[in-house]
Amino acid sequence: MSPSVAVVTDSTAYLPREQVSRLGIIVVPLQVVLGGRSLDDMARLDDAGMDDVFGGRAPVTTSRPAPRRFADAYDQAAARGATGIVSIHLSAEMSGTVEAARAGAEDSPVPVDVIDSRSIAMGLGFPVLTAAGAAAAGATRTEVADAARSRAESTRSFFYVDTLEYLRKGGRIGAAATLLGSALMIKPILHIRDGAIVPLEKVRTASRAIARLEDLAVEAAGTAPVEVAVQHLGAGARAEALAARLPRRIPALVEVTVVEVGSVIGAHVGPGMLGITVSFPSS
Repeated sequence: MSPSVAVVTDSTAYLPREQVSRLGIIVVPLQVVLGGRSLDDMARLDDAGMDDVFGGRAPVTTSRPAPRRFADAYDQAAARGATGIVSIHLSAEMSGTVEAARAGAEDSPVPVDVIDSRSIAMGLGFPVLTAAGAAAAGATRTEVADAARSRAESTRSFFYVDTLEYLRKGGRIGAAATLLGSALMIKPILHIRDGAIVPLEKVRTASRAIARLEDLAVEAAGTAPVEVAVQHLGAGARAEALAARLPRRIPALVEVTVVEVGSVIGAHVGPGMLGITVSFPSS
């Protein structure tokens, strides 16, 4: 029997397909537009396409889903038997996806709570998984929404990029920060604060940046039970090595997972991105 509360999210959560299927999560994809060709975020770009993006040979933009796609998702949930929906999405500071979800909810046959996670990737994914777990356990729509908000508030994300240029081009970070980084050959560490991507620290080399990411995760985790996600773009070996070190340094680590982000985030961060999300399970 399906839960009476359905959980909807967008593709920038980058949740493993098996979890999406097992928990019945409905995922609405964002789009990446490469050289005039529109692709859903969940469709991986081929190697040649990625080379064109990162070599600057093809114009690339990203776009939110149309409200109609959310309306269709809510119709789908209702057709499955849902009497309420909790729809959780990436930060409104980064995208108009939340706005589109709210517009789509106006035509929903059942009530919809639309939640701004104030984050992205597993900063969004952890609240979605918590909400889906609560729904599967029989929680009400209000309880599912509250569980998602609580998990989002107890989640922190840090990441490293080889260059701020992709974020600058996409308007996700100010030009002044980009100039500072490029002029001094700085490797920036960023974090998400109040739903926006902002610089946190500057280091001189990639190896120091990765070591600092690890330290930040350890500091954020403390001694309470915690789940961690290591995220990357085309840096699988670095991500796996970082994930392997964390159990030795975080005493109450419940689980660590490694996730590769997709084309929408990839278009804005560039190759080599490495990030850590630290999240405290709801009590």
